[in-house]
This record gives sequence, structure tokens and C-alpha cells, in this order.
Amino acid sequence: MSELVPRHGLNVAPEMATFIETEALPGTGVDVDAFWAGYAKTLNELAPVNRQLLQQRDSLQAAIDDWHERHRGRDVDALQYRKFLSEIGYLAPEGGEFAIETRNIDPEISLMAGPQLVVPVMNARFALNAANARWGSLYDALYGTDAIEGRGPDGGAEYDPERGAAVVAWAANFLDTALPLATGRHEEVCRYVIEGGSGSSGLTIELADGTLADLANPGQFLGHADVSETRRVLLFVHNGLHLEIHIDPHHPIGRNSPSGVCDIVMESALTTIQDCEDSIAAVDAGDKVKVYRNWLGLMKADLTETITKNGQTFTRRLAPDRHYTGVDGNTLTLPGRSLMLVRNVGHLMTTDAILDSKGQETPEGIMDAFVTALAAMHELRKTAGLRNSRSGSVYIVKPKMHGPEEVRFANTLFDRVEDVLGLARHTLKMGVMDEERRTSVNLGQCIAAAAQRLVFINTGFLDRTGDEIHTSMRAGPVVPKAEIKDAIWLTAYENNNVDLGLRHGLEGRAQIGKGMWARPDDMREMLATKMAHPRSGASTAWVPSPTAATLHATHYHQVDVAQVRESLRHRERAALDALLTPPLLGGRNLSSEAIQRELDNNCQSILGYVVRWIDQGIGCSKVPDVNDVALMEDRATLRISSQHIANWLLHGLVTEAQVVSTMQRMAVVVDMQNADDVSYHPMAPAPERSIAFQTALELVLEGGSQPNGYTEPILHKRRRQAKAAASPERATA
Repeated sequence: MSELVPRHGLNVAPEMATFIETEALPGTGVDVDAFWAGYAKTLNELAPVNRQLLQQRDSLQAAIDDWHERHRGRDVDALQYRKFLSEIGYLAPEGGEFAIETRNIDPEISLMAGPQLVVPVMNARFALNAANARWGSLYDALYGTDAIEGRGPDGGAEYDPERGAAVVAWAANFLDTALPLATGRHEEVCRYVIEGGSGSSGLTIELADGTLADLANPGQFLGHADVSETRRVLLFVHNGLHLEIHIDPHHPIGRNSPSGVCDIVMESALTTIQDCEDSIAAVDAGDKVKVYRNWLGLMKADLTETITKNGQTFTRRLAPDRHYTGVDGNTLTLPGRSLMLVRNVGHLMTTDAILDSKGQETPEGIMDAFVTALAAMHELRKTAGLRNSRSGSVYIVKPKMHGPEEVRFANTLFDRVEDVLGLARHTLKMGVMDEERRTSVNLGQCIAAAAQRLVFINTGFLDRTGDEIHTSMRAGPVVPKAEIKDAIWLTAYENNNVDLGLRHGLEGRAQIGKGMWARPDDMREMLATKMAHPRSGASTAWVPSPTAATLHATHYHQVDVAQVRESLRHRERAALDALLTPPLLGGRNLSSEAIQRELDNNCQSILGYVVRWIDQGIGCSKVPDVNDVALMEDRATLRISSQHIANWLLHGLVTEAQVVSTMQRMAVVVDMQNADDVSYHPMAPAPERSIAFQTALELVLEGGSQPNGYTEPILHKRRRQAKAAASPERATA
């Protein structure tokens, strides 16, 4: 790092100081001197509190480890265990009844139900793709994936009329659900007519036999737009979500349709989390500046990325709003982009991008809060142009918080940031990730701690599983990974999240969310199973791509989340003892073959993800598993796999020598899976000199001692080592 620059007793990396002072601050009305003075004061006051909270995590874990050691070999008495957790402060006393009081919330969060994307903001192309995924072609999503029987064709393949006809038929059946006709079906329509229409909505629908029909609910038709001389767009709404029918008899698809319909465009990703956390690999000041610069560009609406695809070069930028002529003749405008939230990092990691007066690193979460909020001020001050929040709010998702004290700390941090930046109180809204065990068993108190900021609670099965394994590390060996999805705590966890969200007034003010579909190439199975998320009463769920968002949006037309919630209001709350039951093998024995298969799977998964993180700085990507099935991997999946092996090592199901030899065998597999990547550096020929291989091994062998089983400390250390090597492309240990 270049020589640090002094700022109000702080020492700041020059690239960070330059970015904040010359790019982020100008145009906000915040004085440079006031910013650094406020940052220094906040750091002096809150960094010690941050450290105390992390020490409390360690103390609680040590007490739980000791309890399990003292009760080893005995059946756990649920009442006794619960009493112990209360005595040490792991379980907080339940408070009284309350409802959150969050105000100035955009409808995408408060009222609408639909898909949510999470995207690494460090990658400008991905960030723009996700922001623009508010609208997506249903025809393209069906035709280009396995949602329709068979795998979708390659981009360069000739059009398959038979497959196209199957897409049109699927979409027409979908319209019968979303936009039912009073008479007939959409596959029978030969004309959608506005001019001179006799329908009560201003829209007449003519069937092939000459019958004139109307929508069963005429109020679903909202207006139209003529986007070219031949193409007309009809706008509808259902369950709060919009969709467009595109009519163009001159289009290759519309030409073969009696009604001229050439596409159905869905309102898809209502919200997008621009991620500064698990999906990126940002380990130093230079990396963080790239992250912040992209977020700033999104807030200013001037972020662009030049892309070359199929031999053509073009510039990607944020999509404009969409304008229609409403049924009353007035202009109707809808957003062209997802409402963007930004996910800051949690409380654990520190960064040398800013040092305090004693030379101590700043907690990265404090830096994230200041800089991402500062960047969002450019959007808040707009009076024209593309807007993100029309209600004047900044949406910040806070992950990996453990219990209500840590949520209160985040709330205090947001207070301080608002004061320094001159923002009205509670401008900064908070999304709380319910992904740590101490948060999920104290969720009501966590909601209360952010009652005036809360806009989001979301279950995170992956991190929650990693924390479950680590918290109960000494209770006994855990079941194989695939069986954890059947564990008693998981159903209780998912239901508890919805029940407490409804109980404490999130409906109409905040999102209740569910987790990711991890197989981006398996859209047929996603369509068959992910409807469970709106059926659970959740208003949003994560998807891995814009295409998946369009397909998942069909679920919110098929399921009315508001009706589901009415049926859930009085169900019995999930038992706390179920939430606290770890997924242990108990007295069950696994065969040596089953143990080795599990070890192979875990080691391959770890290596496949870590090698890209360390050597290429890729924080999230499609990683083929041991059976070559592509899975979305990030630090949460890495946390599970590394903790799982660490648990089996501790309890003697596997040996260290077995782990090392398995890692070496799986390195060969991973090298072969990445053979076509010209930037990939094989691990197997010299694992002792591969930083990536040694990182994977360290994550497992040191997994039991890592704070709450997190992978970031080792990943950051090793990535910095790779970047500092004389030849980073050929980083060696």
C-alpha cells in the first residue's frame, strides 16, 4: 500500500481518500473536513463497542463448547439446554407486543411481492444486468432454458419452430391464470383491440370464432404504449405485479400468431441487492474503491460498461422508465429498474483502508455504512432523471449479526452516519439477515432493535447451517450435508421467520424473504419447487439470474401472498426447542464408503470455489460440483463445507491424513473442470506451492477455531498474499 494520508487523526489509504474526496463527496453538500471529523469521532466511539460484541460471540461459543463437553455421551435435555442458554445470555428475554414503525418505504418493499436478485456490485456488468432485470421476456426465459422440455438451444442455433410453439402454448396457459377471460382462453384469441373497443376496460378481445370477450376482471388492463410503427404493448396488473403483452404481426414470432402476440414481458426482479459482502472478493483499499465506485455510479445513474458479445460491441447502462397511455388517457409511468438495496459487510472484519489514531484497522462495516450512504446521497438529492427510491430512503442490508445487541449496534451506527451526513433520522433503512442461530432464536428482539428502520428480514439457510454446525461443534458429529435440509430446526426456522414478521407488523412495511435457488441451469425444477416460497407467506425470494427472476415471477401470479398470509396468522408458532435442535448423527453409524463420498463432495466444493476466490478474485460464480452439476457458490456454501469437515475431523469420522489425500485427489478433478479457463492455474501439480490449495486445507484444518466458522479471515489473508506475490497470476505459497 502507498503511504497513508492523515485525516483528522486517521490514516487513510490514498486511493480511498481520493475517491471519497473527489468522487463521492462533491455534489452531496457534505464538507470534506466535516466528513473526516465525523468518521473519526464515530470510529473512536463505536470501534470499541464493535470489538466487545465480537468478544461476546467468542465468550458465548466457549461456554457452549464447554457445556457440550461436559454433557458428552448423554442425551441432551431440551429444558436444561434452554435454561443454560438463557443463563449465559445467548437467549434474550422476550419483550412485549409491538409493531415496526418504518416510514417512507417504496412499494416494491412495502406492498409488492416478487423475486429478488443478489449481485456482486464489484462487477459493473453484473450490477447493471441485475438493476435492469425489473422487466424480462417470458418467451426468452422459456425458450432459452430447460423450463420447456429439453435444454434450451445455444445462442447461435437456428430457431426451432416446434420449441417456439411449446413456449407460446405455455405462456398462453399462464395468461389464463394471470389474466383470465370472462369467456374463452388466450390461446383462442385472434385480436386484442383498443381503438373502438366495446369492452368495459377499453380493451376488446376477439376470439377465433368471432366471439367478443373481456377480461374476467376488466380493471386488470391499465393502458398501452406504441413502441414502434408495428409494435403495440398492452399493460396489465395481477397480484400487484405488472406484465405486458407485445403485439407485432410483422415480428417473426407475431407473424405466426393469430393475435400477433410476439412476446409477454414480465415485471420480474422487483428488488436487487447490490452486494458488498459474500458474493465479492474485496480485501484491500483498491478493491473497496472499485466496489464503492460502482455503487456510486448506480446511485448517480451514470454507471456504464462496454461489452463485446457475439462480435458486437455495445454500452450497457441503466434502463429508462417505461411510459404508457393509461385507460383514462393520462400518461402512466412505471420504473424501468429494480429498486436497489446495498448489502454492507457484517461486524467481523476490519480493513487497513482507514486506520484510527492508534493505528488500529477500522471495522469494515463502519466504513461501508459511511461510504455507501454517502454515495446514495447523490440519488436522494435528485429532482429529475432516473430515481432509485421515490420515497427518499436508502436501503442497507446488514448480514451476519448475532442477536439483538448487534442489531442495536447497527442501528446506533446508522444514527451516527445520518448525523455526520446531515440526513434525516431513519433515512437509512435496515434489512436484517436472519442467518445466524442467535438471531433466529431471538428474532423478535432483533426486529424490535430496528423497529423504526426495518424493511427486510430474510432466511439464509446456507449461513444458518454453517453457524448451526459451528455452534454445536462439540455436541457430536452432524449428519451428511444433504440430510440437513430434513433437520427439525430448518422447518421451524423458516416458519418462525414468517410468523414473527407478520406478528410484528412487517406486512405493508417490509419484506419477508426466503433464500436462493442454487442451480441456475435447472429452471424446470425451479418452476416446479420454488412456488413454495410465496406459499410460505414470504413476499420475496432470491434467484440466481434475471432469467430466473422472470420465471419465478410467474409464481407470484399463481400464488396470492396476501391470501396465504391470512391463513397463517393464527397458526401455532414454531417451538423454540425445535429451533435449538442440532442435526446430529446420534448413535447412527455411517459406512466408510458413505463417509468418503461426503468428504469427496465437500473437498471438491471447497477447492472449486476457493481457487477462483484466491487466484482470480471471484467471490461468486457457477462452480461444478463433483458430479459436474453447476451450483451457485459463495462464502456461505464454503462455510458449510469447511465446517462440516471440521466437525467430522473433531469427532473422528475422518482423519487429517484422509482429508489431505482427498483434497489432493479432488484438486485433479477441479483442475480438469477448469481446463478451458485460460486464466486458471492448476493446483494438483504442486499443491504445496498453490496458495489456493493451501487456503482450502487451512479452512478445514483450522475450521473449528475460526470465529463462528466464518471463512473471511483466512480468505482475506490468503488473497492478499496472492496479490502481493511477485507474479500474482502465478501466485505460490
